Amino acid sequence: MTVEPFPVEPTDSFPRQYARTRRFSLGRPRTFAVAEDGSRVAFLRSRASDDPVGCLWVFDVATSEERLVFDPATGGDEHLSPEERDRRERRRESLIGVTDHATDRAARVSAFAMDGGLYLADLIEGGARRIEVGAGDPFDPRPDPSGVRIAYVSDGALRVVEADGTADRELASDPDPDVRWGEAEFVAAEEMDRLRGFWWSPEGDRIVAARVDDRPVRVWHIASPVDPEASPRAVRYPRAGTDNAIVTLAVLDLDGGRVDVDWDRGAFEYLVSVGWASEGPLTIVVQSRDQRRMRILAVDPDTGATRTIREDRDDRWLDIVGGVPGWLPDGRLVRTLDVEDTKRIAFDDEPMTPPGLQVVEVLDVGEHVVFRGSEDPTEIHVYRLALDGTVSRLTGAPGVHTGAVGGDALVLTSATMDALPTTRVVRGGEEVATLGSFTEEPLLIPRPTFLAGGERTLRMAMFTPDGAEPGGKLPVLLDPYGGPHFGVVQKAMGIHFESQWFADRGFAVLAIDGRGTPNRGPEWDRAVYRNLADPVLEDQVDGLHAAAERFPFLDLDRVAIRGWSFGGFLAAMAVLRRPDVFHAAVSGAPVTDGTFYDTHYTERYLGLPDEEIEAYARYRLLDDAPNLSRPLMLIHGLADDNVYVANTLALSKALMEAGRPHTVLPLSGITHAPLDPAVAENLLMLQVRFLRDALGMRDRDPLDR
Repeated sequence: MTVEPFPVEPTDSFPRQYARTRRFSLGRPRTFAVAEDGSRVAFLRSRASDDPVGCLWVFDVATSEERLVFDPATGGDEHLSPEERDRRERRRESLIGVTDHATDRAARVSAFAMDGGLYLADLIEGGARRIEVGAGDPFDPRPDPSGVRIAYVSDGALRVVEADGTADRELASDPDPDVRWGEAEFVAAEEMDRLRGFWWSPEGDRIVAARVDDRPVRVWHIASPVDPEASPRAVRYPRAGTDNAIVTLAVLDLDGGRVDVDWDRGAFEYLVSVGWASEGPLTIVVQSRDQRRMRILAVDPDTGATRTIREDRDDRWLDIVGGVPGWLPDGRLVRTLDVEDTKRIAFDDEPMTPPGLQVVEVLDVGEHVVFRGSEDPTEIHVYRLALDGTVSRLTGAPGVHTGAVGGDALVLTSATMDALPTTRVVRGGEEVATLGSFTEEPLLIPRPTFLAGGERTLRMAMFTPDGAEPGGKLPVLLDPYGGPHFGVVQKAMGIHFESQWFADRGFAVLAIDGRGTPNRGPEWDRAVYRNLADPVLEDQVDGLHAAAERFPFLDLDRVAIRGWSFGGFLAAMAVLRRPDVFHAAVSGAPVTDGTFYDTHYTERYLGLPDEEIEAYARYRLLDDAPNLSRPLMLIHGLADDNVYVANTLALSKALMEAGRPHTVLPLSGITHAPLDPAVAENLLMLQVRFLRDALGMRDRDPLDR
């Protein structure tokens, strides 16, 4: 397929292009499902670089042809159920139209929900038809492995319908609207990467489903200040130290039979994952509230009885690794172990991957194991682990790579510093084709200098105007995330656009990954245990000083910091606690008090608020308000249901009570990810103006037209 580049309007600025293309994510293939025999790849992609309407496509591996299966052909307002709206927010979804899909085992059909309806697409002949169901607002439809029926959720009930639209029936429901079947509770979707709540048996004759009882969870409210007549939206939010949802499991027959799954939920209240594959038993993973114990359990689907296969313990916490546990054809269990300061794949209890190769995620378990791993925290590659322990790297270029597997076909998506992400289909070790992409050429190309420095060999990336050596001193802007789960110092172009844009406006921009950021081993991760503040801030300061020794053009008398989410917390903390180093900050969507954030994330690092008072005190920024002596801009979406705006408003209130001037930028109708193009564009412009003024950059902005 020949892909023509999308024309760029001559009046485009980079912030406008960046916002219009949703950070260059539109028009790119994504959400892959590969047939078990490797013959087809179903995926989503919009039809242009600024078109947010997701379409369903299929790639035929034998002919190397792409075909459009279904185009919603609409960009208008969508009807979204509350469940679908929440799912999109948990995924930070940038598409409308077809935003997710699920296929049968052979990838002959694909089911998806759109605009309040359930659709089934024919991946062989093309096209999709709406299946009329008795219930409203279908959510998360999934065909059974053979593709002859579809399970879905509607109004908190789990239902199933035949593929021809007949015999629509309810499998499980509850009269209380706060008890839902077949869905993932908030912390599972937000913190555990478990977005599902039901799973088909390999034979397609039964379903194991989660029952989520949200009644113990406290109710928070999200109001729309720009629409005073609208009632606030009630949301069940499990803030740290309070009750979680009660999550249980049941095996459901298609004729209405039910068997409850029994495990020690008092000791293990978190349901981490469920796997029901043709190899091995029905397998679940459960975790204790303090996240120091995790059990792998085999479930008897006929009785609901469970037996412990493995139990892991850690004095601090246990990580959730995607894609495990799994079962090899010879009956061995595939899991991960922390051995020699390395997260390693193990077969049963025997580590198989080498020390120093940090396992990030397992993509497939079959005749071999395909996984993502990191030997250098600035890169993530795809590897194959043979059953005899041989490890082969499948990706070559420095960057961040991921994949999807079906039979002997592998779909590899590679993000490097040389180009936007590209997706290749490989079969039998030979490249078949590169999937088409409608992304456009960026108006800006990041040109970082990667370095390591300081006592802890911190990974850093330095950006200068146009990537050139400056002729004189430059004000410094730190641009970190800085916390668990995400590193910004990676060799992938897409991460660095904003850093380069700020650099082109007269800053030396420095990104630093300190303790707690991923892919440097368990001890590095756990250095923030019970102290998610001091080590994080200390590493930003140390990294800054280490970079200044190498780059004498850094003006340490003019240092600013900006960040979002955890990075927003870090930015606010920097000017509150280290005004000797940081002279201005932009803090977006920060957590300012640990008790304002959710249970699973916060308690992993800080423990329970009533028991770990000092840990929460170190994390709390409200008490630092009287110390503010530097310019601080706080930004927050008023519709954010992940980091509630209460965090920013509480800090602003404390600053006002202390008589400390500051700037607050409320974003009406915006959630945790500002995807609205006008808001996203102007957010960059407002931040740079604030920072230039705060650092006394009175010269003309180099990019002013």
